Amino acid sequence: MTTDPRAITRPDDSLLTYYVLVSLCALIAFPVVFIPLFIRFKTLRYEFDDEGVKMSWGFFFRREVYLTYRRIQDIHVNRNLLERWMGLAKVPIQTASGTSGPTMKIEGIRNPEPLRDFLYERMKGAREDEGVRSPGTSGEDEALAILREIRDALRALSSNTSGSGS
Repeated sequence: MTTDPRAITRPDDSLLTYYVLVSLCALIAFPVVFIPLFIRFKTLRYEFDDEGVKMSWGFFFRREVYLTYRRIQDIHVNRNLLERWMGLAKVPIQTASGTSGPTMKIEGIRNPEPLRDFLYERMKGAREDEGVRSPGTSGEDEALAILREIRDALRALSSNTSGSGS
């Protein structure tokens, strides 16, 4: 069992057993369900660096998702009954992308709490760094200055039109 989340590069091997059990529930459609899950299991890779999380999978259609810690909005730990019995969990990560589902779902994780805590720490640290670089007051001051310029321009325009029209 790994306690450093950055060392996680692959799902736990018992995820394949989970996929077999889920596919067996499809009875006659077992091959149709199992083959894509098997390919997903064999090609699924995770990478945690200083800036974000990368997840890639797929053989025929290779997909890669990279999320910076700054974009992460929420992190959950999900386990259904079968996953709890097998000691597995999913860690869905949501961003403010506007989709209803998670942007990334890290699955096949044993002991997901250190990973969740690691992601929360990185997410919080990234936002604090962002706050140091651009304090909210300077952005508000800039917006307020632009609004004042617009107000003054509208007043000047209004006084010119009312004075020349009558």
